[in-house]
Amino acid sequence: MKFGVDVGMARVGVALCDPDGVLATPLKTLKRDLKKHSDVRVLLKLVAEHEAVQVFVGLPRSLRGHETGSTQMAREYAALVAEGLQDPAPGVSVRLIDERLTTVSAHRALHESGLDGRKHREVVDQVAAADILQQALDMQKSLGRDVGDPVVPGERPTSTDL
Repeated sequence: MKFGVDVGMARVGVALCDPDGVLATPLKTLKRDLKKHSDVRVLLKLVAEHEAVQVFVGLPRSLRGHETGSTQMAREYAALVAEGLQDPAPGVSVRLIDERLTTVSAHRALHESGLDGRKHREVVDQVAAADILQQALDMQKSLGRDVGDPVVPGERPTSTDL
């Protein structure tokens, strides 16, 4: 089982895939808790509960590939997840994967499906997380190897070109 995570300022979208790693599906939207990190704890429980082996956290870059404040936020979130997994699930790897335009794509897909625009906010982060995970699954399958940048527990996240 693998997880996809879309980190935002207010919400965190979570998705998972089938046991064969073929299809990503939306799972849950967590309310972001910047002070107590209760959302991270819920994510860690979900990862352990579903016996995940990998967690892909979306890394939002600018269209030109540069890092932004959101990029650093995702790096810090991924570091919290990697550190938090050391006790309950030490073998689970956390990897950062480029997620340019996944939220835009998720909004478009929801609109095309006929979902009322007011309802988008409730599920768009889950759909974006599923897009992130599906991208990672497809890349892994086509390349025959792990993809994304590994997050090492205990290392302070740094941006490459802020």
